[in-house]
Amino acid sequence: MRFLRRCSAACVAVSVMWCLAGAPQPAGAQTVLKVVMHSDLKIVDPIWTTAYIVRNHGYMVYDTLFATDAKGEIKPQMVGKYDISADKLTYTMTLRDGLVWHDGKPVTAEDCVASIKRWAQKDTMGQKMMSFVKDLVVVDAKTFKIVLKEQTGLVLPALGKPSSNVPFMMPKRVADTPASEQISDFTGSGPFVFKKDEWKPGDKTVYVKFAQYKPRSEPASAMAGGKVVKVDRVEWRAISDHQTAINALLAGEIDYIESPPHDLLPVLKKDTNVTLVTSNPLGNQYAFRFNALAKPFDNAKIRQAVMIALNQKDFLDAVIGDPAYYKVCKALFPCGSPNESFKGMEGLLDSNVEKAKALLKEAGYDGTPIVLMHSTDLAVLANLAPVAKNLLEKAGFKVDMQSMDWQTLVARRAKRDPPAQGGWHAFLTSWVAADILNPIGAGFINASCDTAMFGWPCDKELESLRDQYARETNPARLKQIAEAVQVRETQYPTHVWLGQWYGPVATRKSVAGLIPAPATVFWGIEKTGR
Repeated sequence: MRFLRRCSAACVAVSVMWCLAGAPQPAGAQTVLKVVMHSDLKIVDPIWTTAYIVRNHGYMVYDTLFATDAKGEIKPQMVGKYDISADKLTYTMTLRDGLVWHDGKPVTAEDCVASIKRWAQKDTMGQKMMSFVKDLVVVDAKTFKIVLKEQTGLVLPALGKPSSNVPFMMPKRVADTPASEQISDFTGSGPFVFKKDEWKPGDKTVYVKFAQYKPRSEPASAMAGGKVVKVDRVEWRAISDHQTAINALLAGEIDYIESPPHDLLPVLKKDTNVTLVTSNPLGNQYAFRFNALAKPFDNAKIRQAVMIALNQKDFLDAVIGDPAYYKVCKALFPCGSPNESFKGMEGLLDSNVEKAKALLKEAGYDGTPIVLMHSTDLAVLANLAPVAKNLLEKAGFKVDMQSMDWQTLVARRAKRDPPAQGGWHAFLTSWVAADILNPIGAGFINASCDTAMFGWPCDKELESLRDQYARETNPARLKQIAEAVQVRETQYPTHVWLGQWYGPVATRKSVAGLIPAPATVFWGIEKTGR
């Protein structure tokens, strides 16, 4: 694999076959699924970070109390039965039979309560849910209660949210780790076991089927239902060069590429042994995230100038290219979703350079260089920062674009240091649509100051609107509150939304059973041959 990582885009299929063939196979393994994910796995705590590669790792190793199915409905997962009191203030949860941790010990209610508490310290939806919670009570080994101070409809949607941060259940000894620290014990109860002894960042990550996992009886549906594992071993191979990964897939030396670059899709479409599958029909949304603590972005008017200076099409053309795979959409909440609206968006995201310059002058921008973090190794992100730099400089900003791999960016964005001392002003990323359908789930809208996500926006009006949304049960009123959130975002921007995009998974035709879902999952997948 050391040779493989040195391969350039000119690597030929023969070289790729030689590189991968050199990797020894585990004794007794019957079926090995070899996968190239969108990023290398270097951080392994899915509560500590929202990074999607770590979320995907979480779904391999851990399970959830509830889960979102393909219709967007919340279904029990680890929970066998639950009851809601007549006054809707007490939720009683009972775990289903047969749940065990990877070390063979039973999953208990105490484990789940500790896991909920740790997750809720980090997750924007968890934080809001816990603001309604009076107490979490362990009743017996398999039963616990969530007792509310006042009614909210957030409990089940929060515990069953499909993407970052996912409320994964962990043993109490692990969940007792402070949320500000990363865990070091990776014991889960999910369908796969993480082989820490074989984990080599920059090379491969290995998971093996958990023989004691007891799937639900229902058919798999997105994140819900029976997580039936049909392979013995899954290997995530770290191949940073996209052409090399494509060559490996064409040669049959890997089975699956999670995020093939859009400009190489025509090559894959020509090969009769390769299938392109749309695994996330809801799509994704690009975002430019501000650090609201760092001057000059502590000034809302200067952040507004960014919203005026940028436009969506330049970003989508630079990264995706093919309009069949993207959509210009000025709505804060994804186009096609219930909260889609264009209210308040007039004059924004149009790259009006003169208007942006005038606002910068009015706001007193002093020429402070904007430290823009540039992710270089993810195909769906790599071209975003250069486009942002170009558009911002046209509008009068000075930009210091600093390039790094995605995992380095993920670690750095958690730092509150001044930008000139290793901190940052801005970066660009992407959210799956399922994460941003409403003001509670959308992490970047959380404006709760120190407890907000990295970027740490602080706005009482946004938080008041989010509270209203959390209490409201009338669907028509929910849409009105979401629109008010969008209007407030134009006045106090926490981020800039930069259009929707879609991308297929590429597999060998010998791979079947992919489960369409907002996150990449590996239960249900079969491998019938080479």
